[in-house]
Amino acid sequence: MNFDAIRAFAAESRGGARLIGIDLGTKTIGLALSDLGRQIATPLETIRRVKFTPDAQRLAALCRQHAVGGLVVGLPLNMDGSEGPRVQSTRAFMRNLAPILPLPHVFFDERLSTAVVTRALIEADASRARRGELVDKLAAAYILQGCLDVMRNLADADADEDPEDHFLSG
Repeated sequence: MNFDAIRAFAAESRGGARLIGIDLGTKTIGLALSDLGRQIATPLETIRRVKFTPDAQRLAALCRQHAVGGLVVGLPLNMDGSEGPRVQSTRAFMRNLAPILPLPHVFFDERLSTAVVTRALIEADASRARRGELVDKLAAAYILQGCLDVMRNLADADADEDPEDHFLSG
């Protein structure tokens, strides 16, 4: 996990603005939204993919509607941490999205997010149809919540650092 990228994203994204989590699939785009305090991720919507432009326009409209300050994008790494074709596709989507939606973004490891969410829905006895409706936006919430937790932990660790330590060692 690239903590420096997450720190930079936290600083670059508009403080006090919500973040959107994105689970980019080949057929759907799951979306989740943070609260203003960036503590809690809530499932928002699943966009059925049509073509890039209408998909990007819907995402941009939701970002404007919710005054979003940044995007947390699930990065579908292989289980061994390597990057495959889905990662390349995700990076290309974000490059193409930048002119339409010029918000800071950070990639966040999404390995097992769909599996965890699907298992939780099965344990909750959700029907196959209901799981199909929910899994993408819940996976986006899982990804976003993971990033929010890391951002909070990094901020706490930075705040716990005693400024006097810098003067004592020099």
